[in-house]
Amino acid sequence: MSLERLRTRAARRRQETRARLVGAARQLMARKGVDATSIQEITDTADVGFGSFYNHFASKEAIADAVMDDALESFGAAADRIADVVRDPAEVLAASVRHAVHRAAADDAWGWFLVRTGLTRGDALQRGLGQRLARDIRIGVDAGRFDLDDVPAATFGAAGTVLAICAARLHGALPADAPERAATLVLRLLGLPAGEARRLANRPLPAIAVDGIWPERPAARRAAKR
Repeated sequence: MSLERLRTRAARRRQETRARLVGAARQLMARKGVDATSIQEITDTADVGFGSFYNHFASKEAIADAVMDDALESFGAAADRIADVVRDPAEVLAASVRHAVHRAAADDAWGWFLVRTGLTRGDALQRGLGQRLARDIRIGVDAGRFDLDDVPAATFGAAGTVLAICAARLHGALPADAPERAATLVLRLLGLPAGEARRLANRPLPAIAVDGIWPERPAARRAAKR
């Protein structure tokens, strides 16, 4: 076997081990929180030697950052894809919010990690989730769709609404229309009239998938109930 093939195999194994560690950390931290999760638990769950952990991460905080980046960037990926196919900034924002809440319900480890860290880690709302919300809110303001005097505060308010609705959905406190309800609340926060906010929050979602998860559309849910 050539040296190049050996290097390629070693790099692939390293990536696979890192992915197992991140996946295990996400599951454990989603259930227990970052502080209550130990490195030993992460390596045991990932079936990786304890010493191997430090070949990939310098500390528990470092792997928590990696998990958070993954969770927040998947929201950002959805927002970016939606912005590519939808023109109305208000509809883009509504669809992004709905994708986030749907993803939280479809992948509870992702959802719980996002909820647990979104308001407790200092820079969480300034990264993937907050960055995309701030961008889309600013675009809406510039386009005259949102009437705001304080974009930063509106961004934090919108992000807090998304996280609270995600938590309620995960707890079972809200039914399957939680994504639409979250989008309506966010649009109302940004100044849209109630009727328009509800209409945009219930429009057919763009046909995009994030990490293999497709959003369930309200029409599909209604048909399934018949």
